[in-house]
Amino acid sequence: MKRYILIIALFSLVSCLKKNKNTVDLIITDATIYKVDKTFGTATAMAVSDGKILKIGSNEEITNSYESKNTVDCKGKFIYPGLIDAHCHYYGFGLSLQEVDLRGTRSMKEIITRIKTFQKEKNPDFIVGNGWDQNDWEVKKYPTKADLDAEFPNIPVVLNRVDGHAILVNSKALQLAGITKDTKAAGGQIEIANGEPTGILVDNPMELIFKIIPKPTRKIQIAALLDAEKVMYDYGLTTVNDAGLDPDIIYLMDSLQKAKLMKLNVYAMVTANQKNIDLFLKKGIYKTDNLNVRSFKMYGDGALGSRGACMHKPYSDKPKQFGELLSPISELKSIAKQIAASPFQLNSHAIGDSANTVLLKIYKEVLAGKKDRRWKIEHAQVLREEDFDYFKFGIIPSVQPTHATSDMYWASERLGKERIKNAYAYKKLLQKAGIIALGTDFPVEEVNPMLTFHAAVARKDSKNYPKGGFQMENALTRQETLKGMTIWAAYSNFEEKEKGSLEVGKWADFVIYNQDLMKIDEGKIIKMKPVSTYLKGDRVK
Repeated sequence: MKRYILIIALFSLVSCLKKNKNTVDLIITDATIYKVDKTFGTATAMAVSDGKILKIGSNEEITNSYESKNTVDCKGKFIYPGLIDAHCHYYGFGLSLQEVDLRGTRSMKEIITRIKTFQKEKNPDFIVGNGWDQNDWEVKKYPTKADLDAEFPNIPVVLNRVDGHAILVNSKALQLAGITKDTKAAGGQIEIANGEPTGILVDNPMELIFKIIPKPTRKIQIAALLDAEKVMYDYGLTTVNDAGLDPDIIYLMDSLQKAKLMKLNVYAMVTANQKNIDLFLKKGIYKTDNLNVRSFKMYGDGALGSRGACMHKPYSDKPKQFGELLSPISELKSIAKQIAASPFQLNSHAIGDSANTVLLKIYKEVLAGKKDRRWKIEHAQVLREEDFDYFKFGIIPSVQPTHATSDMYWASERLGKERIKNAYAYKKLLQKAGIIALGTDFPVEEVNPMLTFHAAVARKDSKNYPKGGFQMENALTRQETLKGMTIWAAYSNFEEKEKGSLEVGKWADFVIYNQDLMKIDEGKIIKMKPVSTYLKGDRVK
């Protein structure tokens, strides 16, 4: 009888324990979870409900308190917060998936071959391509329209350089745009040789060509956003900062997200022309669970590769060329003042040391007395020694480590032995600012965030060159790099309370790997790819 009573009591106790368990949407167990919290602690399990982390701790803590029909045993795998690309061109990348991919081409001949393949498949009336870089070629000189004219005399061809600050076009495109040797080119240049345009346009004059490119249809725009989203998930990216968007695309993103057709988190930087500024200052900050519109993107200068970056002294490999600002200083300051008087953030493209000086001075002036504005300098690529101290005033450097490893082959030729020392100086920027946000600038660089991680830590490219690393004094630690791709990037977006670390109350955005990013051999980092990606508790890869 006593034995019977004991069995009943035990059964009742077990039943009671089961009833006391809370049912959640997802349970993760048996993992090494890098929380990326203040202590950079780890856990082994977590419970997720309504897209957010309800509890994170040990296997026992989670399984004793929660139950779920969706329980994932990670079998020792490694989990990190969902990765954030702090500076990219997401929509532009999506469009590039609908155009000719010229990344990695080694000659004009290879470019022609790719265009012909695309033409055969798509039969377009207007050809657009992206990603060529003459610095990767045996002869590192700008190409000309001659080869394009020979192969495509009757159809306009527009080929964007990898940095987005120069284009190569054929004669048909020049004709349609009305560009001749007499066309004026403020804020950039139209290259002329033998009294005629060569087909190369740098910075502002490119707009003359862009005006004649047929606008993508709504169908193509949607395809661009959704095709790009799949690539993001494949690489473990759960938030992207799109650096320069027009209202139409922002509204389209919002509508796709609300219709549950697009889930990716987007931090949208509105292109800072006066029309857009007037529109969004009137509308105010717009925030949903997936979209955050609270910043403007302003361009200070061009790119180093095209010698459009604005320098204090001439380029070492072209003594009469300084690059130039894309707008007068008075106009840059006017835009900054308007945004400083609002709650919006300003993120400014600055690559040359002169452009950085100009924008950092403007930032300090217009932000005087204003707290926690988190304005960013995008790229912060080349600085004078005395200008690093500006980052002590709450200005955030938003940089792209793969720019250093892509440019290192030729950057010293552009800058000389002294200026190169303060170029791509990520550690020094971090020491001054206290945080640093990391991105890729894709499609200028590859989407793969492991290339970012490797370049930041090892200061090497995907070929593991150079052997000792490029300017290793400015390498970041693995912990600093992971923070730059998660919690610091979230902070730079005013989103640190909802993402960037795996803590109770935050969105369950996370990525699972087979290997430990914090400990794996340096040379194996770039080969890492996530097993799965979760966005708000839902598996999206």
